[in-house]
Amino acid sequence: MPTPNPIVLDLHSSRVQGFPFWVRKGSSFWVSEGRCSCVPAAIRALCRCRKHGYNFPEVGIAMGSPRIRILTVEDHPVFRAGLSTIIGSEQDMLLVAQAANAVEAIAEFRRHRPDITLMDLRLPGTNGTDALIAIRGEFPQARVIMLTTSDSDGEIKRALRAGASAYILKSMPQDELLAVVRAVHAGKRTHVPPEIAARLAEHLGDEDLTSRELEVLRLIRDGYRNKQIADQLAIAEATVNFHIKNLVDKLGANDRTHAVTIAVRRGLLQI
Repeated sequence: MPTPNPIVLDLHSSRVQGFPFWVRKGSSFWVSEGRCSCVPAAIRALCRCRKHGYNFPEVGIAMGSPRIRILTVEDHPVFRAGLSTIIGSEQDMLLVAQAANAVEAIAEFRRHRPDITLMDLRLPGTNGTDALIAIRGEFPQARVIMLTTSDSDGEIKRALRAGASAYILKSMPQDELLAVVRAVHAGKRTHVPPEIAARLAEHLGDEDLTSRELEVLRLIRDGYRNKQIADQLAIAEATVNFHIKNLVDKLGANDRTHAVTIAVRRGLLQI
């Protein structure tokens, strides 16, 4: 007798809950590697079910394995739709909500408490890392995957320090993205792709800029002269010169203008 095709039932589905009691009682399942196969009693129940006009889905969610509930935060409609299509094609995943900015992201997270959040780094207004910090401040166990086009080490470090479960590029192939989602949901440690890890390694021994040095650097970016920076921060001009010397040395820059260029490229400053 040929081996029957595996039959998978999503017992969380209203379709299954609507089946007659004899279908549910007659079905016995064993779970292996996220799939369910029928034993003879289940096959008999299947035949009876089909005879009476009911159909079992050929693929679905294994009994005892609820779907991964996902929130996406992405401001670009095309990419947002793409994520929706990708997630919707996976039997073990469920898109519970979408958000286009940080405010919506926080509200949707509170409403749905998703298992995984796919968070775009660059959002209008408050950026993705700040949204991550807000969400994890309220929900410390939140698992947030940063999804972005940026491989700047400054942005990566800030996101990972804020508690991101993974940092992946939008150029990553679909199957790899889905594998990261499943790995993070399974409790695997922080995931960083090799190309991003290499970028981090380039500056592993570098000394971080202090908050004051970053303030000075932002003002240089905005066109302020040293005297104006001193007035803006209410410090002596000699102190400004001291901070500029330090930040130039830390960034390996030739001068203050070059320091801004390097900081922007590394994601330490936003334009």
